[in-house]
Amino acid sequence: MRAALWLVALFGVAVASALLAGSNQSTVTVFWAPYRVDVSLNLALAVLTLLFVTVHVALRALSALFELPHQARRWRLQQKERAMHAALLDALTQWMTGRYLRAVKSAQQVLQLEALLADTRTRDDPAPRHAQQLRALAHLIAAESAQVLRDRDDRDSHFQSVLQLAEQHPSEAMTEAVDAAKLGAARWSLSDRDATQALRWLDSLPHGTARRTLSLRMRLKATRLNRQHTLALDTARLLTKHGAFSATAANSLVRELAVASLNDAHDSAQLQRAWDALEPSEQALPEVVLHAAQRMLRLSGQAESVMPWLTPLWNRMVQQADSCTPVIRQRLVQLLAQALAMLPADAEWLASIDRARQVYPRWVELQYLAGMVCWQHTLWGKAQQMLELAAPQLTDAELQRQAWRTLAQLAEHKEETARAQMYWKRAAEVAAA
Repeated sequence: MRAALWLVALFGVAVASALLAGSNQSTVTVFWAPYRVDVSLNLALAVLTLLFVTVHVALRALSALFELPHQARRWRLQQKERAMHAALLDALTQWMTGRYLRAVKSAQQVLQLEALLADTRTRDDPAPRHAQQLRALAHLIAAESAQVLRDRDDRDSHFQSVLQLAEQHPSEAMTEAVDAAKLGAARWSLSDRDATQALRWLDSLPHGTARRTLSLRMRLKATRLNRQHTLALDTARLLTKHGAFSATAANSLVRELAVASLNDAHDSAQLQRAWDALEPSEQALPEVVLHAAQRMLRLSGQAESVMPWLTPLWNRMVQQADSCTPVIRQRLVQLLAQALAMLPADAEWLASIDRARQVYPRWVELQYLAGMVCWQHTLWGKAQQMLELAAPQLTDAELQRQAWRTLAQLAEHKEETARAQMYWKRAAEVAAA
């Protein structure tokens, strides 16, 4: 459509020109003493047009001729820029493929070309906007390669160069380069097992950068290395929210760090604060509950403090049979037996244990627990019956030894010396095994 319109316009101009020139009888007289020249107006217009075109073409030719040196200079600068970009790509590729010596040489070539371009440029040839970013990236690649080569002096030199560039040429791109340099410095500190220095570098990052998954992963590693388990647990929670781990890995990590934070407590008050600092989902983990209860009994011997922790786990176990593994059941039964022995006799617990034993008759641990609670309630006959059934079938050595010991004490209470000696002997055999 556009071509058709241009064609119509061209025909219109041609027709108008033909009509104007065909019927134009005007003349132009040029006086040049002592001469007089008469020419038609059409010829005069044609000569003026030809003269204008000739002058215009001549000026364009002269301009192109004088521009040749500048174009040649610009071409040489472009070739150097292309060589600088090619060297940077080579450095990046060699660093990623593990050719660190070549990566350092290529990065140094980038820095040399950039310095040469900066020296040879003029006001008419401004440097590209990303020149400083390229220089910073070359320094970072050289520093990372020097770290692998264990050349710490060269690494620190390139690292300081990045910081100096950011101070001299502040921009958003250079801020990102500085963040990358600090993340690299934190990673180097971690490789040197210097968790304190790594945390200093991570703390110096902006808030947004510090909450990125990469930063949080390094912070988690640094806090674990520095045995700051509470901070590590907080970091693991953030990483879990960011989806950095699978569900299984996240549960395992949180469970491990929760147990480690409980281990940092040196008295019952600290342990209670550490327990209160855990999230409800973490307090519901069986391993965490059992470890907290075991540590509380060891630190203070206060069974009143651990029963609120163990009761929900017990209710879950008897209501959902698949919620606890056999190992968890054995540990829970052992801690319940130990805690209930420190408390006054409780008929409700005895009834609850008896109901659970009837629902799950194959769980030998429940027979052991029922026997121990009956022993506490001075129900000697029932206690002896439950323990005699459970003791030979128990797989946990500690539970089995405790069952034989209790049977021995029951026999001594009934003044059955031979039977008591037999039970003591079996308890000794389990302990020796």
